[in-house]
Amino acid sequence: MNRFLAAGAGLFLVVGTVAVARAETETVTGEIVDTFCYSAMGAKGASHRQCAIDCAKKGIPLALLENGTNKIYVLLPNKDKTALPDEVTKKIAEQVSITGNVHATGESNFLTVESIK
Repeated sequence: MNRFLAAGAGLFLVVGTVAVARAETETVTGEIVDTFCYSAMGAKGASHRQCAIDCAKKGIPLALLENGTNKIYVLLPNKDKTALPDEVTKKIAEQVSITGNVHATGESNFLTVESIK
């Protein structure tokens, strides 16, 4: 019986100390880029627009490159099992402000697209 209590107490301590990623609503401003070309070649901007659109159509994830910090936020739809809003693809290589929930896991940053301006 003592072993079960000790095991239960140990499990409680482990579960209690595990950090849970919490989402915070924020507005982030920057340029929409495709993750492959930006990470592999630093490609961005108007001259790379059509390539980024083609990459997005093939399923390459899009990201927001934050102004000033160069922090990357992988863009996510605001609901599971849905696509990004069409407005995101239309604004590839443009400066936008996206409002949504920020999720940080390890070194990765994600941003749900609630609205885009």
